[in-house]
Amino acid sequence: MSSPAARYAAFRKRQIRTSSVASRFARTLPFELDDFQTQADEALEAGKNVLVAAPTGAGKTVVADFAVYLAQERNVKAFYTTPIKALSNQKYHDLVDVYGQDKVGLLTGDTSINSEADIVVMTTEVLRNMLYEHSTTLDALHYVILDEVHYLADRFRGPVWEEVIIHLPERVRIVALSATVSNVEDFGKWISSVRGDTELVVSERRPVPLEQHVIVQQDDRTEPEIIDLYQRDDSGEQTTKVNPELANRLDQLDRRAARRAGAERPHKGHDHGHGGKGRGRAGAPARKPERHTPRRWAVVDELNFLDMLPGIYFIFSRNGCDQAVEQCINAGLELTSEQEAKRIRAIVDEMVEGQLSQDDLKALGFSRFRFALEEGFASHHAGMVALFRQIVERLFEEGLVKMVFATETLALGINMPARCVVVEKLEKFDGTGHVALTPGEFTQLTGRAGRRGIDTIGHAIVVDHRGFVPATAAALSSKRVYPLHSSFKATFNMAVNLLNASDYETSRITLDHSFAQWEANASAWQLESRMATLREAIDGYERAFACDHGDFRQFMTLRMQLSDLEKTERNRLKHTAFSSDQARSDAFRDLDRRIGDLRRQEQQHPCRECPDLQQHLKWGHRWTREMRELMRTQERYDSRTGSVARQFDRICDVLTELGYLEQSGEHDLVLTEHGQLLRRLYSEQDVVLAQAILTGALDLLPPAGLAAVLSLLVYEARRGLGGEPRYYPGSVHGPIAVAAGELKAIRNQVNALCEDHGLDPLPDLDAGILDIMYEWADGRDLADVLHGVELTGGDFVRNAKRLADVLQQIATAEAYLGPNGESLAKRARRAVEMVNRGVVSYSGVD
Repeated sequence: MSSPAARYAAFRKRQIRTSSVASRFARTLPFELDDFQTQADEALEAGKNVLVAAPTGAGKTVVADFAVYLAQERNVKAFYTTPIKALSNQKYHDLVDVYGQDKVGLLTGDTSINSEADIVVMTTEVLRNMLYEHSTTLDALHYVILDEVHYLADRFRGPVWEEVIIHLPERVRIVALSATVSNVEDFGKWISSVRGDTELVVSERRPVPLEQHVIVQQDDRTEPEIIDLYQRDDSGEQTTKVNPELANRLDQLDRRAARRAGAERPHKGHDHGHGGKGRGRAGAPARKPERHTPRRWAVVDELNFLDMLPGIYFIFSRNGCDQAVEQCINAGLELTSEQEAKRIRAIVDEMVEGQLSQDDLKALGFSRFRFALEEGFASHHAGMVALFRQIVERLFEEGLVKMVFATETLALGINMPARCVVVEKLEKFDGTGHVALTPGEFTQLTGRAGRRGIDTIGHAIVVDHRGFVPATAAALSSKRVYPLHSSFKATFNMAVNLLNASDYETSRITLDHSFAQWEANASAWQLESRMATLREAIDGYERAFACDHGDFRQFMTLRMQLSDLEKTERNRLKHTAFSSDQARSDAFRDLDRRIGDLRRQEQQHPCRECPDLQQHLKWGHRWTREMRELMRTQERYDSRTGSVARQFDRICDVLTELGYLEQSGEHDLVLTEHGQLLRRLYSEQDVVLAQAILTGALDLLPPAGLAAVLSLLVYEARRGLGGEPRYYPGSVHGPIAVAAGELKAIRNQVNALCEDHGLDPLPDLDAGILDIMYEWADGRDLADVLHGVELTGGDFVRNAKRLADVLQQIATAEAYLGPNGESLAKRARRAVEMVNRGVVSYSGVD
C-alpha cells in the first residue's frame, strides 16, 4: 500500500498530464495513442527536439501532427518538410482538411500556395534555400518536421537534410521521423550535438503483425502455392526458423525441373560427340535446371482467391509493371464488381476533367489506363505523369483498385497501405548492374503490408525466382535492419552560401558539425586508441636499442627510407608512363642518386661500429614494423578527422581560381559579384551554368533555344540511353548546336580543374532531349514531341519541370547576370512560360 504522499504525487502527475497540450491533442483523435507517440508528444511539449524511429505504418506522423497542433496552440509557425513533391501534396491536403485552406501553405519547386501561412508544407530543398536566403518567412518559425529523415543517406539529395538540421535557428525544435535503422542511437546523439536536448523515441512494434511467405508454382497447369517462410510454433505464430516444408517443396520442384530438363535433352547417342557428359554448348558446364517461375497473373489470381488483396506487387522495372497489367487483362482477370468499375470511371473522369487536353490524354494512353483501372489493376512508377499516379493512389486508398504493380519509388512515404505486398525478386537493376536488395530496402517495401484498423495480419510474399533460396529472404526480414550513413559533402553552391553568411573559419567549423564528420570522428577513436598502443610499443623498442655510439633511431630511419626507395619507389617508376625514353632514363638516374646518398649515410653512421649492433637491430626491426603501422594508421586517422572541411578547402581553391571567391586579409575568403550569382543557382551543374552565363555562351539563343541547350544540365539518360539529340534545331552549325558545344567545353574545363584539386568528377552532360525540349518550347503538342522517342510521359514532364526551375533561377538572378543580364533574364522568363504549360504545368494541387 503506497503512502498518502505518494498517492497525492501520482494524482498531481495525472492532473498535470491531463491538462497538457499533448493530452488535449490526444482527446481530439478517434483512437488511443501508443506509448511511443505519447512519449514523443510530451517530450516535444517540454521543449525538446524529437527523433522518432518506428516501422512503416506504426503512426509516426501522429507526432508530426502534434507538432503542428502545438504550434497553433502557441501561435507560432510550423513547417512540414518531405523528400518528394507527391508526399508534400498529400500532406498539404491532409492539413487543409484539419485546419482550413487559409491556415496552410504549400511550397515545392513549381508550386507556391499561401507561402506566409502559419503551417507550410514544403520539400526539404525549399527550406534549405530559405535558410541560405535568410527569408523573413522564418521569423516566427518554431517547429520543423523532417519526414522520412533517413532519406539523408540518399547519395544525390541526402545532404540537404543535414544542411537544414545544422542551419535552422537555435530556437527551432525539430521533429525527425525515421524508419527503424540499426544506428538510430548514434543519429540521435548527433542531432543532440547540433540542436541540443533531443529525445530519442524508438518503437520496434508493428501495429499489424507481418507474416512472411513464398509463392511457388509447379507449372502453368497447376495453381500457385503460398508457403510460410518461417516455421510456426504450437500457438500458430511464425518463429525465426526457416520453414522445413518450404525447403522440402523447393527440393521437390528442383528434382522435377531436373527430370523435365532430362526429358527435353537430346539422347546421349545423338549428340554427335559434342560437349560430353555434363557439358552444355561449346563445352560450357550445363546450367542447373531452373524451377518454374510463377506467372504474375497467376499470383494475382491466387491472392484474390485467398482474399489477400488489395496488394502492391513490386517489380523493379517500369516496363515490367506495365507488362504485368497487360498480362492480367489478357488472362481475363477481373478484380472489381460492376458497381466498383462504375465508381472508378466516375472518379477518374472527375480527376481528369479540365486538367489535360484530349490530345494529351490520347498521347499518354489514357483509355487503356482507365480500362485497366476499371478491371482493378494499375501501374505506379516514375514513367507515369503525376496525374495518373495520383489517380492510382486515390483509387487504391479507397479500396477500388485491388492490385498495383509498382517500382520501389512507391515505398517512399506515399500513404498506400495494403493487405499484402509481393516482391518479385530479391535483386534489382541499379543503373549499372543487378544488385541484391538490402535489408533496409526489403523492409521499406514490405512495411506497407497490413492496414491499421482493417487487417489483423499483413502478408509479405516473395515470388520464387531464379537463384532464390529461403535463407536470403530470412536474412532480409530481420528487425533493425540497416545503418543510416551520411552522404553529406560540401558543394560549390553550399560553399558560397556558407561564406556569404560567415567567415572562412566559421564555415569550416559549421561543416565539422555535419553527421558525415560526426560519423568519421566516431570511428576515429578506435584509430586513436591503436596509435596510442603503437607509440607505447615504439617507445619501448627505442629504450631497448639505445646505443652509446650514436642515435640508433636515426640509423633505423635511414634504413627504412633506403628500403622504401629501393622497393616501392623503383616499382612505382616501372609502372609510370613517361613522355619520352629520356624522361624515363632521367627519373631512374635521379632515383639511383638518392639511393646512393642514403646508402653512404647508412654505412658511415657511428652506430655501425657498435659491438651490440645485431642485438640492437633485433629491436630495430620490430621498431620499423610498428613505425610503419603507426604511419598507416595516422594516415587513415587524418583522412577521417576534418575530412568534410578539407573537401570544402579544395572547393574554395577551385572557386577562387574561377573568380567566385577572393582573398580578404590573411585567412578569409569573400564572395565576388560572380559568387553572388553562383549563390542563387541550385543545380548539380551549378558552376557550369554560372560559367556559361558569365562567358556569354547563352547570349545568342532565343527562348526556345535557351530551353533546349539548358536541358543538357538537367537530363540524365536511363540505362545509358541518350547522349546526342536526333537533330540540332537550326543545323549542326546553328546557334543552338554551337551553344551546346560551348556548354560541354565549359563542363570539361571545370571538370579538369576539379580533378586537379582532388575533387570528384562532374557528371557528363547529355544532349539526348535537346530536340524534344526545343519542340515542346516551340509549341508542339505532347503527342508530337513524344512520337518515336524512348522518353515516357512521366520522364518528359519531370525533366521539363527541372528545366523550368533552372530557367526560373536565371530569371531571378537578373541583377547578377553581367552586362547582358536584362536580355538573358527576359528570355529565361519567356522560356519558363513556353516550357511550363499543359501537362508540365499540372501541379496536382486543387
